[in-house]
Amino acid sequence: MFIMKVYAKFLLLGLLVFASCKSKDIILPADDLPAGMVHFENENTLGAVLDKAKADNKLVFVDFYTDWCIGCKLMDQDVFTDKPMADFLNENFVSFKINAEEGVGPDLAELYQIQAFPTLLFLDERGRVLVRKDGTAYFTELRKMGNEALAFKDMGVR
Repeated sequence: MFIMKVYAKFLLLGLLVFASCKSKDIILPADDLPAGMVHFENENTLGAVLDKAKADNKLVFVDFYTDWCIGCKLMDQDVFTDKPMADFLNENFVSFKINAEEGVGPDLAELYQIQAFPTLLFLDERGRVLVRKDGTAYFTELRKMGNEALAFKDMGVR
């Protein structure tokens, strides 16, 4: 019994340390973007991102995250640094990360009714949701969601 209590304490301590680490900041200017990394726009407003998407004839991929979200950190570490996934998102979408607890994040989280983290949205150039996922999505699921959003674009659903 004593060993189980010690193990549980170490497990809890490990989770607390992991959860308290800041989320890796992967928002970089396009010129400084390492190969195989998703380029998240460094804009302060969703409006600017939507304008860029319209100008580039792309859809928008939005990642609502928080600093304490373990699933968000795992996606930053595993999914958004995967070259095939990064190439797919960079070629087809204007990507935008929003911390739901800072800046304009709480207002956008309320607008899009965000209640879980991460929440992943694929939007048209007017900000309407085409595809939504509450929670973590890894490679196959995220790629499927992106393809579904692109299919809506190809069908002219706006």
